[in-house]
Order: sequence, then structure tokens, then C-alpha cells
Amino acid sequence: MLILNELRRQGRQIIASIFGVAVIGYFAFHAVEGERGLRSYFALNLQTELAREERDALRHDRLAIERRVKLLASESLDLDMLDERARVLLNNVHEDDFVILLTR
Repeated sequence: MLILNELRRQGRQIIASIFGVAVIGYFAFHAVEGERGLRSYFALNLQTELAREERDALRHDRLAIERRVKLLASESLDLDMLDERARVLLNNVHEDDFVILLTR
């Protein structure tokens, strides 16, 4: 009888330990792999960084286009820019220009 009581007491301790380890494992797994876990956090940080880089590139392109448009504005007309745009639109070249044809 004494041995049976000892086995029951140790069995409860073992079951309680296994249950505790399972609960800790469950929360640890979801802390890493869950919807709001560490992997999701790092993936979102990477997406945020890529979006910022794309935003900066688009901002740079927009500023370059704004500078070109400003050069074509009537109050600050740049004759070289006007000549370049006219040649592009009219498909015309000056007799002293060299033309290099590129195939696509």
C-alpha cells in the first residue's frame, strides 16, 4: 500500500510537470511562429523597409520630373530643354548631331 501511494504521488508530479512543459511549449511556439510572433514581426519589418526604399526611389523620380517640368515652365524657360523636347517630339535632329540607333 505504501508503494502504491508513493507511485500515485510521483505520477501526479510527473503529470503536472509534463502539463507545465506542454503549456510552456505551446506559448513558446506561438511566440515564435504565431500570427503576431517573432517571424511575423521580422517579415513586417522587412516589408516596411522595402516600402520605404521604394517610396524614396519614387520621391527621387518625382523630384527629377518636377525639375524638368520647371525648366519648361514659361517663367523660367530653358532653351536647351525646349530644343531637346522639340527634337524628341518632332523626331528631328540637327545636321551636326550623331545618331546612334539601338535595337530593342
